[in-house]
Amino acid sequence: MVEHPHDGKPAVENRWWVDTGKTNERTRPATAERAPVGSRFFDIGYEFDQEHARTRLSDINLKFLEEAHPDAGEWTTVCMVPSESVPAADLERVKHRLALPPDARGVVVDSGRSARFIITGDPIGERILEFTLGEESSFDCWIRGDWVHEELFPSLEDALRKAGPYVKHYLGSRIEHW
Repeated sequence: MVEHPHDGKPAVENRWWVDTGKTNERTRPATAERAPVGSRFFDIGYEFDQEHARTRLSDINLKFLEEAHPDAGEWTTVCMVPSESVPAADLERVKHRLALPPDARGVVVDSGRSARFIITGDPIGERILEFTLGEESSFDCWIRGDWVHEELFPSLEDALRKAGPYVKHYLGSRIEHW
């Protein structure tokens, strides 16, 4: 079948492989200009409010401390997934390595595959230390609501090796130095 151009332009009306219908994509307003290389990677964090997320994270740690209400020198466990938990022997081993100072208190948030160990001193919530231990282990510390330290560990053993000194440093130091 031979197609004849109309007004010097090729005709597309009878070409089945040419989509001439309008779609939502074509009517959507154009997005702002963006860098071509690697720009899709940064779409994940577009309009992410780091400050709001940090506040929510420290607030949830306070809520766990308030809900569990551990006594001084004691750990309390909160299970997030009833049908799944970290083995009790593993939790006890970590508690032993994360010895609480006499005036500190801790909450273990057992999520099944990993556990968060949240520690605070006296007054409650002024200093919050959070160790997330599992496949990816990390440490975060807040003093008077300010995020002062974050660290990712290459292994669980490395996290446990550094945990004791971090507890002594962040709970034992005078707060005026921060």
